[in-house]
Amino acid sequence: MATAESMSPVDRTWLLMERPTNPMVVMGLLILSRPLRLTALRQVVLQRFLTFERFRCVPVLERLGGHWVRDEGFNLDDHVLRVALSAPAGKRELEELAGELASTPLNTGRPLWTLHLIERYHGGSALIIRIHHCYADGIALMHVLGSLADEDPGNSGAPFVSDAVTPAVRVAPGSGLLQSVRKYADLLEKGVHFTLHPREVATATRDVIDIAGELARLGVQLADDPVTLLKQPLSGVKRIAWGEPLALEEVRTVGRVLGCTINDVLIATLAGALGRYLDAKGESTAGVTIRATAPVNLRPAAGSPLELGNQFGLAFVDLPIGIRHPLERLYAVHGTMQALKASPEAWVVFGILSLIGSLPAAVVDPAVTFFSAKASLVASNVRGPDRTLHMAGAPISQLLFWVPQTGSIGTGISMFTYKDEVQLGVIADRRLIPEPSELVSIIQTEFDRLVFLVLLGGGSLVG
Repeated sequence: MATAESMSPVDRTWLLMERPTNPMVVMGLLILSRPLRLTALRQVVLQRFLTFERFRCVPVLERLGGHWVRDEGFNLDDHVLRVALSAPAGKRELEELAGELASTPLNTGRPLWTLHLIERYHGGSALIIRIHHCYADGIALMHVLGSLADEDPGNSGAPFVSDAVTPAVRVAPGSGLLQSVRKYADLLEKGVHFTLHPREVATATRDVIDIAGELARLGVQLADDPVTLLKQPLSGVKRIAWGEPLALEEVRTVGRVLGCTINDVLIATLAGALGRYLDAKGESTAGVTIRATAPVNLRPAAGSPLELGNQFGLAFVDLPIGIRHPLERLYAVHGTMQALKASPEAWVVFGILSLIGSLPAAVVDPAVTFFSAKASLVASNVRGPDRTLHMAGAPISQLLFWVPQTGSIGTGISMFTYKDEVQLGVIADRRLIPEPSELVSIIQTEFDRLVFLVLLGGGSLVG
């Protein structure tokens, strides 16, 4: 096996975050309206997916770094698999299969990705894609999806190129947090360019904690999240569900009428649904705010070459689950999101992840414990293609993605825009949300309540 390339510190961090209760795997689900044959899928993988050299490589950890090492015994049969569901298989059975796969770590002796083809699903097929987070972030994996798909069903040549974007975070000039970013950069440079001795490791570890403390002191709310049903010990068994998509134009119209963004509307709807779900389970949520970690794209502006790897930070988003009135909740979320847009928080977290990834593995556990205590869930929002994609000629009717949860966090909510729809999906540890379809249903209801208020001209609505 020959060394392919060095692993970046951030990619190494995501590899070290792997836990039995939380595999660090990004999972995508494609539902195709026509059958996709295994031979056709294998051909697409060989011709397009494997043009990314990293997918032929195994991540190998070292004391202070890591490498991508080519797997000389690579066998496509280990990665492209066919799964049969018992007839007559429907959405419920597919959700159960997705949950089982999400609960299962990838084989560390091989490149960390698999594609599971489910044939004869609703007159077509389904495809579950699993890729370890250390290989790439969500934006890069949208580019990978683009390598597998076409806009034209008859096109077997050039793949579709994704235009997925996520707003970058601006760093406020003169901000005290910007000094933290510079401090981390100095530490990272030292960690990368020379081998750290034990005394230096201890000093750098203290600096990581100091930066986190500085974040709190400078106004970023990093108190531990309140204990709810979403903050319980994890079983490691995942449950997955998704519902009918929301019409993107309807979400956009609601936001436009109320002076908010699409993201504001979705986050506020999610907060309301979580509050109602917890109330229904006996939790008292009046006045309660919990927090979600949200990935923030830190890649260069569109037009720059897109590479695999992780180039995103994390923002901590307040979810006012205790506010019952949809408009009051929406405007609270709007204020939070406006403040985050001018905050360097995501850059600072990215810096801390980079620093951790250049230190011994023992540093990772306390860091993950620290950060995961600050939030109750992961919420990701990715804009995908606005046109119908095809795989080997089969139209992709639905697209869903789930990002992994870290440390003690056991719930993830994905919002993915494909064509003219917003597809929402839930992944959760069964100890936290045994039936995530219940939450999915409440999300739809909360959005309908907001639409109803807009149609009434913003009148009051009893909670």
